[in-house]
Amino acid sequence: MNIVLLADYKKTGLLVNLCRAYRQILSKYNLISTLNTARLISNATGLKIYTMATEIRGAIDQLAAKALYSEIDAVIILRDPDLVDYPTNSLLRACDLRNIPYATNIASAELLMIILGHGG
Repeated sequence: MNIVLLADYKKTGLLVNLCRAYRQILSKYNLISTLNTARLISNATGLKIYTMATEIRGAIDQLAAKALYSEIDAVIILRDPDLVDYPTNSLLRACDLRNIPYATNIASAELLMIILGHGG
């Protein structure tokens, strides 16, 4: 099962803390993120994370394509509600098209973690 972990700049620390709290659950899955986010999570948790392109738009396009081909099973993308232009809309649209669950805030991310903890 492939899980994408992303966050807007202001939410990266929150994502790292979420991964710390749910490390045992996440360790059972294949994790995917951008280079810098993957490095932060990995350093804080020891989790192995497959990295995408460093440029966010390129990575989002790659992840959206993976979602369209059903190569992604869940997405956690903590978004900053103050941002107007979301580069992640193509990924979320692909998730909607393929019925891939995603979380965009900490409350829905924790609910998704609970589900993943029960075997997805």
